[in-house]
Amino acid sequence: MDVTRRVSLALLILFAVAITARTVHSQKNATAPAQSSDVERGKYLVDEVAKCQECHTPRDAGGNLDYSRDLQGAPVWIVPVHPDTKWSNRAPAIAGLPGLSDAQAETILEKGIGPNGLAIQPPMHVYHMNHADATAIIAYLRSMSSTYPRQ
Repeated sequence: MDVTRRVSLALLILFAVAITARTVHSQKNATAPAQSSDVERGKYLVDEVAKCQECHTPRDAGGNLDYSRDLQGAPVWIVPVHPDTKWSNRAPAIAGLPGLSDAQAETILEKGIGPNGLAIQPPMHVYHMNHADATAIIAYLRSMSSTYPRQ
C-alpha cells in the first residue's frame, strides 16, 4: 500500500471514530435525566426548606393548613415571648407574588429589605439567599395562582 492510501485510510478511520463518538455522546445526553427547573427547585425551597406554608397559608378550625389556599396569606398564629411592636400580625399572600416586582422579591429574599425600604418584620425570617435560590423561589411563586380556591 502506498503512503497516500495509508494516510487516506487513517483519516477515514479517524473520521469514522469521531462520528461514532459524537453519536454515542448525543444519545447519552438525550437519555440523561433533565435538570430540575427553577420552578421545581423553588417549590422544594419553599415547601421543604423555608416552610413558607407555616405562616403564609391559612389554617382550618382544627389548626391544619388549608392547602386549597396555599400561600394566600394568613393571620400569624405565633406570638413573641416578649411584646414586640414590630411583630407582624398577618403574613401576606405570596402565591403569584401580588404587588411585588421580581427585583423587590429578590431584595426581600437576598437582603431582608421590604419594598418600603425597611427591614422585613418578625416573625418573618431574614434570609440572605444566593441569587440562584431567590430566582428559583420567585419562579415558583410566580407559577402559582393568586386566586382561590384552587381546583
